[in-house]
Amino acid sequence: MDDPLRHHGDVEVAGMEDFAVNVYGGPRPAWLDAALRASLDDVGAYPCSAAARGAVAARHGRPVDDVLVTAGAAEAFTLVARMRAWRRPVVVHPQFTEPHAALEQAGHAVTPVLLPEPFALDPGAVPDDADLVVVGNPTNPTGRLHPAAAIRSLTRPGRLVVVDEAFIDCVPGERESVVAVRDPGLLVIRSLTKHWGIPGVRAGYLLGGADVVAGLAHFQTPWSVATAAAAAVEACCSPAALAEAAHRAGLVAAWRDHLERGLAELGVRHLASAASFVLAQVGHGVHGRLRDAGIAVRRADTFPGLDASWVRIAVRPPDRTDRLLRALTSTETEDGVPGSRTGTP
Repeated sequence: MDDPLRHHGDVEVAGMEDFAVNVYGGPRPAWLDAALRASLDDVGAYPCSAAARGAVAARHGRPVDDVLVTAGAAEAFTLVARMRAWRRPVVVHPQFTEPHAALEQAGHAVTPVLLPEPFALDPGAVPDDADLVVVGNPTNPTGRLHPAAAIRSLTRPGRLVVVDEAFIDCVPGERESVVAVRDPGLLVIRSLTKHWGIPGVRAGYLLGGADVVAGLAHFQTPWSVATAAAAAVEACCSPAALAEAAHRAGLVAAWRDHLERGLAELGVRHLASAASFVLAQVGHGVHGRLRDAGIAVRRADTFPGLDASWVRIAVRPPDRTDRLLRALTSTETEDGVPGSRTGTP
């Protein structure tokens, strides 16, 4: 197997019914497509993200100096990894593996903190001497939404707490977000990839204290944010976008409820989720058997703290979800049982 920290769901999809990639299961809004097309008129000049930066600042009520537009969340994690000679960086797992991989690639020895099921954040599990802590909220792949108070309790002098809020736009009202908190020890990373269906554009941004943001900007490759990405960021901060984002969050919640009800009826153990995916313990061998049936779900054994009995299932509209549920009904585990029949934690 390749490095599990570098495994992502998009490689599992080719030719399959896609429940592996956690991108919104509907079309992009017309205004976003129009903004992307219009950006092509400007590709004869070097890209500039100043307007996008201002739009993010206005959208979140933060000074412009607190904002940096990035080529997706992945670039933000790379900038964090390169910014300092971290003494003891900690990544709270199970969690999106890219920040861990970026830290290791930058030469840092990462201390993983493995949360036990049901994967609630325990600030006391983080070593006192950690000078960098990375946590997702809601967390990929567990879907766990941690209280903002628990996130904020991680901060202390000399420590930077990085909160990956790539899926917070799935949460109605973005409750438990810390994006509005102006604390020099907090850095929030956002992605537009999932909610707006633009993984090919690589658009995101981060918000933090001005000194931290300036330090990150120092390591950013010139012109790394493409013209189309800057246009997408600006468009997705408009009043129309905020209204559409709230509508999409409601749809995601309804679609997710349908999936969770179906899993419960099948007796498939799963975690209650606040995101656009559900972590389910379908049993060993089911991931491969679903592939044989033409259905891709995200294998979860590449996430530290999980094994091959777990899969991450992307939320989709009910008619598509029903096809997955029918396939699960006829799919046996390696022990000859359909799915994992151990209840819902």
